Amino acid sequence: MPYEAIAALMFASMMLMLLTGQRVFGAIGFVAVIAAFFLWGDRGGYDLGFAAAIKVMKWYPLLTLPMFIFMGYILSESRIADDLYRMFHVWMGGLSGGLAVGTIGLMVLISAMNGLSVAGMAIGATIALPELLKRGYDKRMVTGVIQAGSSLGILVPPSVVLVLYAMIARQPVGQLWLAGVLPGLMMAAMFVLYIVIRCRLNPTLGPILPKEERDIPMGEKIRLLGAGLLPLFIFFTMMVPFVNGWTSLVESSAIGAIAAFLAAVAKGRMTRQVFETSVRKTLGISCMFMWIILAALAFGSVFDGLGAVKAIESLFTEQLGLSPWMILILMQLSFILMGTFLDDTAMLVIVAPLYVPLVGALGFDLIWYGVLYTITTQIAYMTPPFGYNLFLMRAMAPPEITLKDIYTSILPFVLVMVVALATIMTFPEIALWLPGYVYGN
Repeated sequence: MPYEAIAALMFASMMLMLLTGQRVFGAIGFVAVIAAFFLWGDRGGYDLGFAAAIKVMKWYPLLTLPMFIFMGYILSESRIADDLYRMFHVWMGGLSGGLAVGTIGLMVLISAMNGLSVAGMAIGATIALPELLKRGYDKRMVTGVIQAGSSLGILVPPSVVLVLYAMIARQPVGQLWLAGVLPGLMMAAMFVLYIVIRCRLNPTLGPILPKEERDIPMGEKIRLLGAGLLPLFIFFTMMVPFVNGWTSLVESSAIGAIAAFLAAVAKGRMTRQVFETSVRKTLGISCMFMWIILAALAFGSVFDGLGAVKAIESLFTEQLGLSPWMILILMQLSFILMGTFLDDTAMLVIVAPLYVPLVGALGFDLIWYGVLYTITTQIAYMTPPFGYNLFLMRAMAPPEITLKDIYTSILPFVLVMVVALATIMTFPEIALWLPGYVYGN
């Protein structure tokens, strides 16, 4: 059987297993090992899975994964995120749409604490959404704000998705995280600009808070500012030594986890239940990602052995005559299509063995492409009809917010994200300047 046919059969088998409800890592890893078994015999099949497992265990930067996840859960479970929203509530309530702008700020800081979009969605839906609805904000505006803001969790460091991409693409995690900083802040600023302009044109979408709610003594405002900025202080405590070269990435992640733990202790919120819940959730998420990475490495090894990447490159460039940029755009469109029924990790693991080497062969920077992939995943998360975030929001939203409201709410933010994606594709230095500056020094 031709190698191209074997590659197509592997993809078809994997998609079929995913449609039956199998776990992502189980479907991908099983197909990889069985394919290796039939291609190279008993020893090839056994060695493939074993080699992937050893590679995962020897990858030192992977230690950052449980550290950052633990930091995020500690700050979330100890309700320090509540202080953040209270700060935005008090300081921005006098601006039309101010609480929606504050929610974007909350989501950026939550992203810097956790690195997962689900965490931002959960906090936004439970803390911000009821407050915004109670104060007369348009329900479609606020659901769009929370979904768009929570998507920043997979772009702003410490992004867990970029850790997974780094392992598969064999790129430095530190450079990928730094590459996500400016695009993440740029996208957050674009969300804020849209909210401010929209609420200025139609103030009923985001009314100003009543004067009695804003009439708070300055001393109380300063206290809330200090409490709300605590997570930001933890983030800088962790990142400044790393950016200046004083600590490694793993050491910085340990500093962040310890700082979050001490902050919860200092505020008297580190109970046995908070600690146990944080550890259990950290263990669950970390193990899930490690299994996915292991399966992805095994799957990618089979494709390397088949030479499928070179065959696909030849198909696009020689037989179809497509330019590198046309191929890149087609890749991004395929991510958006897959995002209607798969989550970010599944999308990356399924196509990374083909796309990542092909991107390198076409002459594109793999750090830059990691940012493009992540932004495209954010868009796919929120693209109707089956975007992952749409159904998460529906599960968490109150009954008065319908699925139609959720679909309608996200369209302006998707357009903003498409503009951001096009901007970074046109000007790669937006993503590459900071890692080049830090690592160049």
